Amino acid sequence: MTASQTDVLIVGAGPTGLVLALWLVRQGVRVRLIDKAASAANHSRALAVQARTLELYRQLDLTDSVLARGLRVGGLNLWVRGRAQVRVPFEHLGAQLSPYGPLVFPQDEHERLLAARLESLGGQIERNTELIEYREQAAGVSALLRQGTGVPEGCTARYLAGCDGASSVVRRLCGARFPGGTYQQLFYVADVEASGPAVDGELHIDLDEADFLAIFPLRDAARIRLVGTIGDERAARADSLQFSDVSERAIAHMHLQVSRVHWFSTYRVHHRVSDRFRQGRAFLLGDAAHIHSPAGGQGMNTGIGDAINLAWKLAAVTAGTAPDSLLDTYQSERRAFARRLVATTDKIFTLATAEGALAGFIRLHIVPLLVPALFQLASLRTFLFSVAGQLLIEYGDSPLSEGKAGRIKGGDRLPWVRTAAGDNLDALRGSGWQVHVYGEPHASLEAWCQRRGWPLQGFAWQDAYARAGFARDAMYLLRPDGYVALAAYPQDPQRLERYLLARGLSVGRQPAVDDERVPHHE
Repeated sequence: MTASQTDVLIVGAGPTGLVLALWLVRQGVRVRLIDKAASAANHSRALAVQARTLELYRQLDLTDSVLARGLRVGGLNLWVRGRAQVRVPFEHLGAQLSPYGPLVFPQDEHERLLAARLESLGGQIERNTELIEYREQAAGVSALLRQGTGVPEGCTARYLAGCDGASSVVRRLCGARFPGGTYQQLFYVADVEASGPAVDGELHIDLDEADFLAIFPLRDAARIRLVGTIGDERAARADSLQFSDVSERAIAHMHLQVSRVHWFSTYRVHHRVSDRFRQGRAFLLGDAAHIHSPAGGQGMNTGIGDAINLAWKLAAVTAGTAPDSLLDTYQSERRAFARRLVATTDKIFTLATAEGALAGFIRLHIVPLLVPALFQLASLRTFLFSVAGQLLIEYGDSPLSEGKAGRIKGGDRLPWVRTAAGDNLDALRGSGWQVHVYGEPHASLEAWCQRRGWPLQGFAWQDAYARAGFARDAMYLLRPDGYVALAAYPQDPQRLERYLLARGLSVGRQPAVDDERVPHHE
């Protein structure tokens, strides 16, 4: 048995594993990506791509491709007593917060796009290959892999990333616990061709019964995705259920005429968070680390966020520009968010599916009156879009976060603003540290950034920047994932030096967004 060597062994080639591999390969990190499935799935449960994911994808040059293949959703419709009584428009919902809105892009198509991009960079997925066991050593991990029924082979890696789903082998092998529970309802998902008033390119949710039912549009105008629950005695025979066993509700309540069923499946949903996201040189990401109800379309997006958070840290440590302690911040940052997310989606789903006369009265009579009134409040619309779009994820308690300038603190997502040349997110293309000044950069800061080879982005002041929370002429040090590491006023290069020194970071020359834009002034 021969042993291969790599920097990071990634187990699981879903969106989480693929994004992790993409970011690392772009940074020159050696990656081995394996998946026990013989082929990629040709169907999927996850559909939603949130605004924050699209923002982060700009750093991987993926956003335009996802937008071209996905479907923008115009609104949400709530059905009561056989008709759509409430419509919540999505147009311009977050127009001042992000350039992106709700998007439907099925996970199987999403994975094919990510895999093709990885292959274009020289990476590949090793299918039909599973992790049998691993042992941690002083300088890395020693893993045993098996392709199909073949002879096991050895693989040594500096780090191991478990992106292998809810039944994660990596989680079991590293000894992490997965506390939580299981929803009593059985979920089903169906991809069908249909006609009717709910086949209009928008999202529809039925409030009539305790069984949850949602209709998601697909790019093919005649096809829709049904996601529902079964809470009665039918749930006991999950293995034998067919679409005909659940379709009566969809047809009767949503006036659907289903002409063809392309795919139907049932599954159980859990709400769990691993007790650790890091165990030595092994990491847990995506469903291997946290699972929850599909309320709000958060699952796949959260896994992608895990991958990007960990990727830049692994790249820095493997390059020798950061200490191993940097990797501890992956767990502290992402596990805290996962726990909040699971608690929130659990409450939403429990409320939406609660049984009893009171729950039914609230859904049938209170919700249709309350939702339109609440959406008249601009502040509430903004908040709900920010939560669903994952724009409120912040790492203020992280040891990597420091300072405040304006309303922006270390750990905040960089607020999106339009600039004279486009927008400020365009400056984040690439994967390195950089400094932003909304106003006039000082000569001393320019000189410091030039010596380090760091991009310095200077944006001529506009009043809109103050409304977004920026302080005029303050400096904002941005992490490679686009979050604010340090917010400070006045501009002081020595403050940047102290920040890096305190965390043991020796980051040198950074990849520029465009050589002509370093430093950049509008």
